[in-house]
Amino acid sequence: MVDLGDWNELLAPLFADERYLKIRRFLIDEYNNHVVYPDMYDLYNCFRLTPFSDLKVVLLGQDPYHNVGQAHGLCFSVQDGIANPPSLDNIFKELKSDIGCALPKSGNLTKWAKEGVLLLNTSLSVRAHQANSHSKCGWAWFTDSVIKLISEKKEHVVFILWGGNARSKKNLIDASKHFILESPHPSPLSAYQGFFGCKHFSKTNEYLIKHGLPTIDWDLTK
Repeated sequence: MVDLGDWNELLAPLFADERYLKIRRFLIDEYNNHVVYPDMYDLYNCFRLTPFSDLKVVLLGQDPYHNVGQAHGLCFSVQDGIANPPSLDNIFKELKSDIGCALPKSGNLTKWAKEGVLLLNTSLSVRAHQANSHSKCGWAWFTDSVIKLISEKKEHVVFILWGGNARSKKNLIDASKHFILESPHPSPLSAYQGFFGCKHFSKTNEYLIKHGLPTIDWDLTK
């Protein structure tokens, strides 16, 4: 297992669980016999790039992008030099509308991860060109456990839930000590039904300021 910093101790019971070992056996077979995204060394990038001690926001996605060169272990993010998927373009449009950020040239969200935004997909892997193809392998148990762990062990975390899959996780979060923001998905199919105008970026920082916490610098152009 790769070194995940201060997540190591927190996630150790999950990695030792038979349910995770079953996921691992499934992944070994998938990576050996199919094209799978992201690269196996990027599977846990969201944890590696956002230490638990620095975590202020959880942005929940569903499934890694399944086309060549896109996924690298952070939800909604693509690697440098890769065209933005439509949902990511809509996220950037809302970002500009909400807090005035210029549209970034790259869809790589690593800066957000380093700012304390855990960019967590509910499934951490996918077979090439087959959306949701790993959604039944056990990832839901693992990522649900991570969400519950964050809810239990942290205070004043902002959980951003875009779309039905993310919003279905709301019951895992203690709303009495965290801030939950919900909207339709930024996909072109639903963005105009309430995602545009949700102002989740500014609302996140307003909440963090209220609780004396450092804000997120959402500007990806700096």
